[in-house]
Amino acid sequence: MLLEIHPEHPQQRLIARVVDCLRNGGIIAYPTDTTYGIGCSIFNKKGIERIYRMKQREHKKPFSFICPNLSEVARFARVSNTAFKILKRYLPGPYTFVLEATRDVPDLLLTRQKTVGIRIPDNRICLEIVQMLGSPIVTTSANLSGDEPTGNPGFIDEIFGHQLDIVVDGGILTKEVSSVVNLVNDTPEIIRAGMGDLSWCS
Repeated sequence: MLLEIHPEHPQQRLIARVVDCLRNGGIIAYPTDTTYGIGCSIFNKKGIERIYRMKQREHKKPFSFICPNLSEVARFARVSNTAFKILKRYLPGPYTFVLEATRDVPDLLLTRQKTVGIRIPDNRICLEIVQMLGSPIVTTSANLSGDEPTGNPGFIDEIFGHQLDIVVDGGILTKEVSSVVNLVNDTPEIIRAGMGDLSWCS
């Protein structure tokens, strides 16, 4: 179901409707500052499993998740002083930062190295959803694994049909994805080059 929300001035009653869906175990597609994401609460184990099946994605590739602010990041990841300075400078923004996970991270979102990918997108809709929900949401591009992402919410609705409870329409977005940067050892390592300036990593 498509639900249009204003990208600059998100209607609070519509944000609340999306949050109610997530609290009841729902899965949504939503806009970020890159392309559209698919997600559920990180504590919704059945929802995470549904997303794996929906995307036809291998379980050895854990999903990242979205936090509303740096304080919440520190709950789910070990952030050194060096990493904190980088996060503070580049977030919100089109980056996924890989950090050592804390015990609060569900096992389904952990890599074998006990790390996790965390985002704070520069997008009011998804950040207001996470803030009102009170917990992070899974983020993975809205496409089948191996296919090109789409920035068109109408196409997402067609591709996934009734597998998604709500497709939040925040307008047409880019097909590009976030840049992924490993900060586990405090030396920025580019894992995936996507949107955002990466010259500071060299």
